[in-house]
Amino acid sequence: MLTLRCLKCQSQSIADSDAPMAGDMRSLVRERIAAGEEPEAIRAWLVERYGDYVSYQPRVTALTWPLYVIPLLLLLGVGLVLRRRLRRGGDA
Repeated sequence: MLTLRCLKCQSQSIADSDAPMAGDMRSLVRERIAAGEEPEAIRAWLVERYGDYVSYQPRVTALTWPLYVIPLLLLLGVGLVLRRRLRRGGDA
């Protein structure tokens, strides 16, 4: 429940949120656990029902891969700029 996002609060997990919707989601999770369902199957069901946004650990898909790659490219670019500036600063 700590890795599932409250759709109403958006900044809290369903375990931490006091929103009625989070309470409903906690109840659904408890019912499915009591029925013997595996946690990953429950997570998959919630993602299917509410979308990837419900998970704090979204899957890497054709739509989400830029979210992982763009920050790395930006860090690489900043590193290259800093390297060039430091080299120029040492030559002066």
